[in-house]
Amino acid sequence: MLHPAAAPNRRRVVVAGAGGLLSCTGLLRPAFAAGEDDGPPVVDVRGWLQRMQDAAAHRSYQGTLVFSSAGAVTSARIVHYADGAHQYECIEWLDGQMRRLYRHNESVKAVWPEHKLVLLEPRDPVTPFPALIQPQSDDRVAEHYELRHRGKDRIAGQEALVTVLRPRDGLRFAQRVWTEKNTGLPLRVEILGPRDEVLGSSAFSEVALNVKPQPEAVLQPMRRLDGYRVLRSPMTAAALEQEGWTLKPAVPGFRLVRTVKRPLEAPGAPAAEGDRQVLQAVLSDGLTHVSLFIEPYAQARHPRALHTAVGATHTAMRRHGEWWLTLVGDVPAATLRQIAQGLERRP
Repeated sequence: MLHPAAAPNRRRVVVAGAGGLLSCTGLLRPAFAAGEDDGPPVVDVRGWLQRMQDAAAHRSYQGTLVFSSAGAVTSARIVHYADGAHQYECIEWLDGQMRRLYRHNESVKAVWPEHKLVLLEPRDPVTPFPALIQPQSDDRVAEHYELRHRGKDRIAGQEALVTVLRPRDGLRFAQRVWTEKNTGLPLRVEILGPRDEVLGSSAFSEVALNVKPQPEAVLQPMRRLDGYRVLRSPMTAAALEQEGWTLKPAVPGFRLVRTVKRPLEAPGAPAAEGDRQVLQAVLSDGLTHVSLFIEPYAQARHPRALHTAVGATHTAMRRHGEWWLTLVGDVPAATLRQIAQGLERRP
């Protein structure tokens, strides 16, 4: 049985969004030592963020992504085409079971060739690497992070500008971002701990920019589904209030971006007794996100409260009356606690 707590990070490779898989500090030597001054502030924060968003969404590129967290490393091949009106994307995981993710604008198909299985999914609202920043989130990022220039470097054969985003409170992690100097495309991102230790990173190990768009390279495999078992995403849109919950804004900057209901079992698995479902709420401050899962409490599955940390990703599990909460995100433990404290069950 696939517990939904594994879901937030399943697409951080596109992510992540998304989230979600982070780039390997052991494979890539940090360009800056901990404790160095960050440098001058970014004056045009909105312009810097918009340039990065536009590059990730509206330019064509392809390359290999490397992710790691706490010594675990994975990689994927990404192809992203943009022709002005449309976006086309293919992500192929290079480790473990073969899996490809195809996207044409908002249409997403996850393909497992060995099992002849296709899952039709809605596009994840959590913005993935290399996009990073969620659309229309400029003000929130500027309010809760201080941006400073950190000089120049070279990543994946490309000249890059380095920027550090420092949180203005202790409820989020700092990030160090390398962007290609001519386009603004993020080439590498590191999540930093309180002592500037690298908790995880996402990076291109090689990348080609401004490649010629080839839409049919993405559209043809999305159409050729003969012989495949096609499943539709079991997720359905939901609202916390309609499900009997109230979530107070306990952490400044974090807003609810999506709420869905989904089965506890993986798609295609035999239906469990009672067809158990979990409610998932995704919150974001524009740069990072937290997933909150709510399911009925069962002593056999939920023996005790638990908190774990793997790299930047913290997970907290706890009982809430007759319900069980699971919170997952690349945020400090205190952030998960405050979000959980803001959740109330209506009579």
